[in-house]
Order: sequence, then structure tokens, then C-alpha cells
Amino acid sequence: MQTKAVSSADKEITVFSKEGKLYQIEYSFNAVKNAGFTSLAVRGKDCVIAITQKKVPDKSIVPSSVTHLFKVTNKIGVLFTGSLPDSRNILVRMRQFAGDYYNDFGYEIPIHILADKVAEFAQLYTQEAYMRPLCCISILFSIDDERGPQIFKVDPAGYYVGYKATAAGEKEQGCTNQLEREIKKKAELSRDEAMKVAVKALQNTLSMEFRKTDVEIAIVTCDDPHVKFLSEDEIQVELNKVGETD
Repeated sequence: MQTKAVSSADKEITVFSKEGKLYQIEYSFNAVKNAGFTSLAVRGKDCVIAITQKKVPDKSIVPSSVTHLFKVTNKIGVLFTGSLPDSRNILVRMRQFAGDYYNDFGYEIPIHILADKVAEFAQLYTQEAYMRPLCCISILFSIDDERGPQIFKVDPAGYYVGYKATAAGEKEQGCTNQLEREIKKKAELSRDEAMKVAVKALQNTLSMEFRKTDVEIAIVTCDDPHVKFLSEDEIQVELNKVGETD
């Protein structure tokens, strides 16, 4: 039986294939898409909405212990898509970066500086043979004191950029297309409009109607810049609002 030869590009992080690809990096992106859920964030004129599917893998697990939404600081939240162990590794570093910055300068780290530091940390994992790329995408969101509502996405390759709306995960492309259509219609969204765009984009992409236990939602607003995770009852209220406006 003839076996397929495996090139060094398939095994080494720093070796390019004949097509100019780094397979190990591409594998990390595929791992994120194969995580089995989709996440997104939408920026309004005075808020940011982050929403993700909530899937509890085992009925014996306490549902409240399963989450992909975390606080880096009281005013910066992060939504992870991909491997949860890798996500927690990055979260620890994020909190370390934020704490060191506060100790050095006396005020909280701006979100764009945090995104830059996290991207450098992720990129470091693509350089050494004894490391592997981290298989998760980080979506950072906050109300910046100078720039207002902000969303930054950091990928496993160490690339980051700001977004008006972005998605990650299993149905990333379909969800991104939905968001682009909505943002083209109206770029400056109110809080309720941003919530509707976020919920409807995820529902339409997945072709399903959500119950309060199916999703996690976090929000930050200019009136209250602290990251708030909505309870199940609050999520149900938001879902009802979206249903009433259809």
C-alpha cells in the first residue's frame, strides 16, 4: 500500500509549504472553527454587545460553570472562541498585562494597547518549535475613555484589528456576511438596535430561535462602562424585545 508522504511543513511551525502556507497556523484556525459554536460582537454608537452560543456538553455539569465570556478588568471584557484551556491561558496573561500596566502608569490599560500585547503573546507561540499556536480567537470589547465603544479581535497568528462588528467560530463567514449587510444599512446603532442586530445575525446564521439558556450575552455602555453579563431572565427580556420588533 502506498502511503502519502508528509512534508516537514505539516509538522513544523516555521516551515513554509510549496504554496507558501504555514500549515500549523492554518490548523489552529481550523481548530477554532471546529469548536462547535459561533460568537460575535456588535458595536453601537454608545455600547458594545457580545453574544455567543452556550453549549453544556454533559447534563451532569452545572450550566453556570460553562462560559466563554470573561472580564479582563471591570471595564474590558473578552469573548473567546475555540479551545477553552488555551483561552484561559491567554486570559491569565491578559489580566497580568492589565495589572502590570496599572501598577506602572496608575490608570487602566486602554483596550487597543491590551490587544497589541495579546497579539504579541499569541504571535510568540508561532515562532518556537517547542510551542504550538494557541487555538482560540479573542474578541476584546470595552468603552474607551477617548475612543468610545471598541471591539478588537486577536487571532492565533497574532494579528489584531478593530471592528464595528465581527464574528468567530463554526459559522464565522455566514455570520460576518449577515453583520456586514446590517452595518451597511446603518452604521450608528442604538443599544436596542445593536442587540437586535447581534441576536438576529446569530439566529439567522444558525437557523434557530434562541431560548434564554442557549446563549450568553455581555454588554458595556457609555452610561455604565463596566462589563455586565446578562442573567438568564435578562436574556429572555432581550429575546422578547427582538421577537416583538420582527
